[in-house]
Amino acid sequence: MLLTETFRPMNRKSDKNLVVGLDIGTSKVMAIVGEYVPGEPIEVIGFGSHASRGMKKGVVVEIESNVTSIQRAVEEAGQMAGCDIRSVCASISGSHLETHNSRGTAAIRDREVAAGDLDQVLESASAVAIPADRKVLYKEPQEYRIDGQDGIRHPVGMSGVRLEAGVHLVTGAASAVQNITKCIQRCGLAVDDLVPSAVASAKAVLTDDERELGVCVIDLGAGTTDIAIYTHGSIRHTKSLPVGGDQVTSDISQYVQTPTASAEEIKVKYGCALAQLARGEETIQVPSVGERPPRRLQRQALAQSIQARYEEIFEMAQDEMRRSGFENMLAAGVVLTGGAARIEGAQYLAEEVFHKIVRMGSPLYVTGATEVIATPANAAGVGLLLHGSRAPGGNRVIGGAMGDSVAGAIGKMKGWLHRNF
Repeated sequence: MLLTETFRPMNRKSDKNLVVGLDIGTSKVMAIVGEYVPGEPIEVIGFGSHASRGMKKGVVVEIESNVTSIQRAVEEAGQMAGCDIRSVCASISGSHLETHNSRGTAAIRDREVAAGDLDQVLESASAVAIPADRKVLYKEPQEYRIDGQDGIRHPVGMSGVRLEAGVHLVTGAASAVQNITKCIQRCGLAVDDLVPSAVASAKAVLTDDERELGVCVIDLGAGTTDIAIYTHGSIRHTKSLPVGGDQVTSDISQYVQTPTASAEEIKVKYGCALAQLARGEETIQVPSVGERPPRRLQRQALAQSIQARYEEIFEMAQDEMRRSGFENMLAAGVVLTGGAARIEGAQYLAEEVFHKIVRMGSPLYVTGATEVIATPANAAGVGLLLHGSRAPGGNRVIGGAMGDSVAGAIGKMKGWLHRNF
């Protein structure tokens, strides 16, 4: 989720703004507060995280637990940054999301294109026939055309008669949207916007060159794998697959017959997505269920089980690339991000499956606390910061500041790092 605010510390004037990204994932809720001046990188001045309760495969399954997780993450981030968070823009994922590429038009009648014309053409493109149980969540222009002239990126100020635009639309199930919105509102927060997780992650990890050449972002989360495809500088396709790192944990739990919590710890400490990287003589200790004594297991055997699941996830992503029609237009290859992408060997396995260049994607365009924030697991949260800082009409006041300066926030960060790492 994301929040924008003018930052005005007590007894001090400031020309900087605050933006807060709050990413509600299947395994954790992460709130990140950033301070920025337009045109400059965002400086992270606060963050908070809490284990996610009440989410499954990207959708809400238990309202009260989800509300508690959101509240705790937001409160921690607000205390660190010294602000009162009141308004947010949320990430959203889940297999209920669907993608559409539409076209809109607006009459400009021999005058210059104004910002209002861009809004009009977006609204025109959004007026597509969708079922009553679905709603348009997100819309982003791809390119503009004026009187038949294609390939226009920034039409404001240009003259013509007819403005057209290709627009990428993402729709979602109305019930899923209502449930996540309800959770946020129960925390006393207004919802400014909902951004698909795949789009948010892409904003954080991609370079302009990659978008231009053609690239696929794959965000491997705990409950979902979110995909965004860009070509010629614009977004073309998004998809959320209902598989992720939790499935790998479940596989380990069943394979080695250990509790889920122990399986997650084993995955994080010893997991490997490419069996050939694990030495055959290397063994690990596995806790047993109940009062049974722990056992020893070959790490290579564990890696074979993990590799099988990651191969399946990557093959599902590859099938989605083919269905999109853009698989052969991805000259910049694939960018892996998300918490589940950090497992050893994931990048190399992805290269074998996709037959493309693959890199790990950590968030760009932010400063401050980068050792914690600029990791693949926080790509969506940072992307929300970027989305909010660039949103038209942003910088809504969301609360009075409680801190004295950015230096004070940095001191709080150091305390958080000391307690948690």
